[in-house]
Amino acid sequence: MSDEPSATAATEPAVGTAAGAPAATGPDAFETHRRYLGSVAYRMLGSFTDAEDVLQEAWLRWRAADRTAVADPRAYLTTVVTRLCYDQLGSARARRESYFGEWLPEPSLSYQDTPASPADLAERGESVSLALLAVLEQLTPAERAAFVLHDVFAVGFDEIAASLERSPDATRQLASRARRRIKDGGRRATADPAEHRQAVEAFAAASARGDIEGLLAVLDPDIVWHSDGGGIVTAGARPVLGAGKVSRLVLGLVNKWVTADAAVEFAPVNGEPGLVWYSRPGVIGGVMAFAVADGRITEAYAVVNPEKLTHLNTPATPPEM
Repeated sequence: MSDEPSATAATEPAVGTAAGAPAATGPDAFETHRRYLGSVAYRMLGSFTDAEDVLQEAWLRWRAADRTAVADPRAYLTTVVTRLCYDQLGSARARRESYFGEWLPEPSLSYQDTPASPADLAERGESVSLALLAVLEQLTPAERAAFVLHDVFAVGFDEIAASLERSPDATRQLASRARRRIKDGGRRATADPAEHRQAVEAFAAASARGDIEGLLAVLDPDIVWHSDGGGIVTAGARPVLGAGKVSRLVLGLVNKWVTADAAVEFAPVNGEPGLVWYSRPGVIGGVMAFAVADGRITEAYAVVNPEKLTHLNTPATPPEM
């Protein structure tokens, strides 16, 4: 089988149950695993809208299935969602090739006052930054599925193999190849949250002051600025390279976008310190995520396409995935 596919608000979607948890049975099993399934679909697709479409189709298939013959609903539903995402990635790739400018994943804002429980962590899986989601776009659908299921949700290769209709050894190789491609295609980044937040704070402070020297101090000389306006909001059609160009771009955006009615606030973007721009009170006009290494920002991701912020601007909080 080839690698090509065959024929909110402010919460992060999540998908499945913890390892060893009792399997839910009956018509309520889908709802039991909805958050887990939503997390898998979002990380596979990088889009809340597409993930919701997959969940709807998976629910219809679950309703039509002979559930008395399903020994493990979680594994069964994981297979259904994986295959739907696999097919969706093929059509999504075609759409993204004709997308205006650079396509970036839809951001997630996750506010949590208390530490997540082991069950919550199992449902959400490992955090996947916006930068990593962007790198995942470089993988084949099969590589992305193997990486997300195994490295993010700790699904065993036997189960992944059944979802992808491949052997466990072939699936293991897919995940290994995905890791190599992510390492080769990704930018330097640190896992230290304190260092990451300090760099974001310095970036925000220098931007607010109009301090170009302050920006140059916190931006890596080889920084890459990514932006996604989708042809709806003005944004660069291509990435901007270099600290000098990016610092001037940032100051221009601040002068244009930060008005008396606008505000910029710190927020956890896909589990990492980031910034949210409110174009007016209560309305998110943009979300920014960053990759940081050695105290400097190496990558910046600005999502201002309003269609990719809809899930953050809904009047009422939708159910968690």
